[in-house]
Amino acid sequence: MIIVHHLENSRSQRVLWLLEELGEPYEVKRYDRDKKTNLAPAALLKVHPLGKSPVIEENGKVIAETGTIFEYLLKRTDNNLRINENDDAYWRHQYWLHAAEGSFAPMMIIALLLGRIENAPLPFFAKPIAKKLVKAVRNGYVDHTTKALYDYAEDTLGKSEWLCGEKFSAADIIMSFPFEAFSARGDLAKYPNITGFLKRIHARPGYKAALESGGPYGIGR
Repeated sequence: MIIVHHLENSRSQRVLWLLEELGEPYEVKRYDRDKKTNLAPAALLKVHPLGKSPVIEENGKVIAETGTIFEYLLKRTDNNLRINENDDAYWRHQYWLHAAEGSFAPMMIIALLLGRIENAPLPFFAKPIAKKLVKAVRNGYVDHTTKALYDYAEDTLGKSEWLCGEKFSAADIIMSFPFEAFSARGDLAKYPNITGFLKRIHARPGYKAALESGGPYGIGR
C-alpha cells in the first residue's frame, strides 16, 4: 500500500490525482499547516529530513520531490499515463513532467516572496527601497519570464487538447498546479486554451476523487 504524506492546500494534491488515474490503492496521512506561518508542520520532519510534502512511502521506501514521485509511480506498472520512449511525443512529455517544478514553480515562489516583501511591516524609510527593489526584480526578470512560460503553454494547448497531443498523460496532471495557481491570481483572461484545459481536468472523475481524498484545494492561499 502506498502512503501519501499529504499537506493541506499543497502541490501534493497532484500525487493523489495521479494515483486515482492509475487506479492504485493508497492511504492518505494528512498534515495541517502551521496556523501562524502557513508552512508545513514539524511532524513531517519525522517522515523526511526536509519536512516537506509531497512524500510517499511504500514498503519502507521513502520518496520525495513531485517529479521523482511521478517517475516512480509511472514506472511501477503498465499504464496509459506515460508516453512510450519510441513515441514522437516522449521528450515533449518529459519536458512538461519536469517543467512544472523546474521552470514554472520557481517563478511562482519568487512572485510570492516579492509580494510578501511589498506587504511586510517595514520602517517608513525602508518601504520605498523595498518597493523599488521588488519592482526592479519583476521588471527585469520575473514578469517577462513568467509571461514567456505561459505563452508557450497556451500555444501548445492551441495545437492539441492535451500538452502531449490528443492523449491525456501524467504531464497534464503535474502541470495542473501552475495553471491552477495562475488562474487563482486572475491572470488567465488572455489564455483561453489554458482556461479550457482547466475545465477539462476539473471534469475528470480522478480529479474529483483526489479532492475528496485530500480535502479542499485552497490554491489561492
